[in-house]
Amino acid sequence: MEDGTEVKLGVFLSNTKSRRGKLTADKRATLAALGLEWAAA
Repeated sequence: MEDGTEVKLGVFLSNTKSRRGKLTADKRATLAALGLEWAAA
């Protein structure tokens, strides 16, 4: 991240996917645009 914080991408994706029902439509659309097929479903 810009502030030097380390982010573990796999953990982020796993957590986000498991909580996708709570994501806003905008966030799901953004993730889907990045190629995450599960976000579009």
